[in-house]
Parts: sequence; structure tokens; C-alpha cells
Amino acid sequence: MTARLAPSMSAALALTASAVLLPALAVLGELRPTWVALAAYAALCAAVGGRSRPSAAPLIGPAAWLFHNGFVEHRHGALDLSAPAAEAAHVLLLTAAALVAALLAAPRAPRPGGRYDLAA
Repeated sequence: MTARLAPSMSAALALTASAVLLPALAVLGELRPTWVALAAYAALCAAVGGRSRPSAAPLIGPAAWLFHNGFVEHRHGALDLSAPAAEAAHVLLLTAAALVAALLAAPRAPRPGGRYDLAA
């Protein structure tokens, strides 16, 4: 059984990975608000979420959103909330990607009344 990252470490990893993703997007010419950049950040959230506890998802999504909003959508680190509904949707998408990955990777407990495999 592998250990899951604590929420604080997950947030730190999400911030670091989000910063590392920026040069890769720049090389691809995707430092602009396109679906490719948003999908790259959603994949990053899913990757970090897969190694994290489900309780870390509310930290992973907003951490990635900060870099997406500040450097991909509005350049030069300037956060902009001129379209709050769209930005809320982006945060929810990134958080959901982390949460789904964390839930899918979470260890499963045996059901009550279920049989245990003693040979394993």
C-alpha cells in the first residue's frame, strides 16, 4: 500500500508542477486561453490528485487555477476575475479532476460481511 500525500504537500506539489507546466505550454505556443492549456492543467490536477488524499482536492484545483488564470489567460501573473462564472467553472473543473483521481486511487476497504481472501 502506497502512502498518500498530505493535503499540504499536495498543494505544494500542485503549485510546483503548475509552474513547471508553463514553459512546456510556451514551447507549444499555448500560453493563451485555449482548451489545450485548460486540459493540460486538468491532467496535472488529476496526476497530483492520484497521489493525494481526497481532502487535498480543494487545494490542488485552486493552486493550478492560479497559474492558469495568471499566466495562461492574462499573462504576467495578473489575476483577473472579470468573468466570475467562467473562472468559477475553471476552478470547479480543476478541483473535480483532482477529486476524481484521488477517489479512484484511494484504497478500498472490504465491505462489511464480505469475505476475506486469506490466501493472499
